[in-house]
Amino acid sequence: MLTRRWAGFLVLVGVWTWVIWPRFGKAIWDDPRSWAGNGGAPTGFLWIHALLIGASLAIGTAVGVLGVRGWRAVSKKD
Repeated sequence: MLTRRWAGFLVLVGVWTWVIWPRFGKAIWDDPRSWAGNGGAPTGFLWIHALLIGASLAIGTAVGVLGVRGWRAVSKKD
């Protein structure tokens, strides 16, 4: 059984994920190590970070959705 407090925590984790990771993605995009030469092809550095960011956003979204669903389920019982 999920409590309202834990459901709220999960929602906050989901929101936190969407606040932090896009900013990190922008920093990686602007990093010269992400590109081969001047405006060249993407490097492995960019691809691995894009994969990590995508996975983190997917997990954060899933956790946030579970938190919202848990919050609603607890609210219906009250």
